Amino acid sequence: MKQYTTPPQHHSSPDENSTDLLLGRLRADPSVPIFELAQEGGGYRPMRTADFVEDVKAVAKGLIASEVAPGDVVAILSRTRYEWALADWAIWWAGGVSVPIYESSSPSQIQWIASDSAAKFALVESTRHKEDMESVRGELPALQRIGVLEDGILEDLRQRGAGISDEELESRRTARRLDDVATIIYTSGTTGRPKGAELTHANFVDTTRSAVTLLGEKVLPSGSRLLMFLPMAHVFARLITVLAAAWPVTTAFTPDTKNLLPDLAAFKPTFLLAVPRVFEKVYNGAEAKAIASGKGRIFGAAAKTAIDYSTALADGKVPLTLSLKHKLFDRLVYGTLREAMGGQVKWAVSGGAPLGARLSHFFRGIGVTVLEGYGLTETTAPICVNLPWDVRPGTVGPPLPGSSVAIDDSGELLVKGVMVFKGYHNNPEATAESLKDGWFHTGDLGSLADDGSITITGRRKEVIVTAGGKNVSPAQLEDQLRSHPLVSQCVVIGDQKPFVAAILTLDAEMLPTWLKNNGKPEMSLTQAAEDAEIRAELQKVVDRANESVSRAESIRSFVVIDSDFTEENGYLTPSLKLKRNVVVKDLAPIIEKIYSAPKPQG
Repeated sequence: MKQYTTPPQHHSSPDENSTDLLLGRLRADPSVPIFELAQEGGGYRPMRTADFVEDVKAVAKGLIASEVAPGDVVAILSRTRYEWALADWAIWWAGGVSVPIYESSSPSQIQWIASDSAAKFALVESTRHKEDMESVRGELPALQRIGVLEDGILEDLRQRGAGISDEELESRRTARRLDDVATIIYTSGTTGRPKGAELTHANFVDTTRSAVTLLGEKVLPSGSRLLMFLPMAHVFARLITVLAAAWPVTTAFTPDTKNLLPDLAAFKPTFLLAVPRVFEKVYNGAEAKAIASGKGRIFGAAAKTAIDYSTALADGKVPLTLSLKHKLFDRLVYGTLREAMGGQVKWAVSGGAPLGARLSHFFRGIGVTVLEGYGLTETTAPICVNLPWDVRPGTVGPPLPGSSVAIDDSGELLVKGVMVFKGYHNNPEATAESLKDGWFHTGDLGSLADDGSITITGRRKEVIVTAGGKNVSPAQLEDQLRSHPLVSQCVVIGDQKPFVAAILTLDAEMLPTWLKNNGKPEMSLTQAAEDAEIRAELQKVVDRANESVSRAESIRSFVVIDSDFTEENGYLTPSLKLKRNVVVKDLAPIIEKIYSAPKPQG
């Protein structure tokens, strides 16, 4: 079994916890604003670290006064915003465990996460979120209170905690240690309900310190600026937000990516955290704008030059003619592209799905180096990341300090070290399956170079990861689609694609009965696959299935084919399980047609 280890570069005390990261920032860099908060009339108001710590303490006291005991779970259901970070730190300060829930979650998803984690208190963003949670409250016996951010719950907590002493608060803060659970993040498995990954304070403290020790001075020098727009319910955004609070970085939040370009222009970040879809949109938008203005050929030449320039940098030598062309296009094209991202961005980290070497080279060629990384919820986000001084597009870099990676005999990537989770909440069977002999089995296939650089080559798991970085469990949707009499088999697709779609087959035995019962004439499978009324009926099935998942996981488009998936044609196993890889490969032309069509609305 091939292995590679990056030695640790720091030491943490066992009696520390995540709050010590913030206090360390307060002691070391009090002058750099920790946040800039968007103002009603435009612009941003800086917030000092000392003021943020005082706000955290005030809210934490309110949680204590609300009878949140050490180890109690407080759920956070909200879009990305300052109050999300404030609540997270306050929960830790009070000795609690935070459990994030995506703001787009359906009531059934909310019910499972809140019940399995035994959430005692829930902080939700809006009345709509409260109504969703109230609709399943009868199945949440541990839940005592729901507070709404937009209705002033944080101010209520500040007032409620006025009687809690500083000594009691400090006792709560210091009661939690590195090996205690800090958060439970629910991640979709290949089958069944989401599993709650227990991440400890050690995971956050040591992963943060490993990352900043390795990359901080180069990628995030003092005074760096981060615009956070990814969902903070996702471990990727969560870890980086904690890291930025521990390091002299100023962070601003934007909950709506529809306003991303104006927000980038106003805040002028130096560092971006994004999923590949964001980088694709920047590229595609720039190309479309150039073509519309009659400058498509210039943009094409500039893009090729950027890619060639980055490739030459990777090879260690840039020819003079290429260097001159690059300087020309920097004045004509690249500067404009950088301005679209605020004009100050020098570094970005991409995760959640593969970026691709082409985009990686393109952005480095225009002056924005994208460091592609790889990780999972169970690894507190990053296992590895490309090094700024040794960027290798197409790879995800070596493991972070304090961790080891290995490739087993089947080609699966294994990892152990500071970022690996404690186990799955209330699920010892799943924990035992994924943690073996000290190694976490990622479920992904990869290769390992002699210098530790990792390349992800495929997925063992069936979980779909969209281009937007959203994890989608296809089984949940497929099971519901197959429950309809018209549907024989189906496959949900969307891996590394902009949205989720489905391919459906019709049940040849049930079709005649359905046609007769609905007053329709007999027809072949080919005719039925194109019939408007049948498609309308199948749309209802899709809509019902979508009700059980969030919008980002919902099926946005589907096609009906006139053949079936069977054991005979090699698409089903003897136990009638779908051979997903075979189906996706053979139906590649149909899948390409789905995603080359205009993106569906809604």
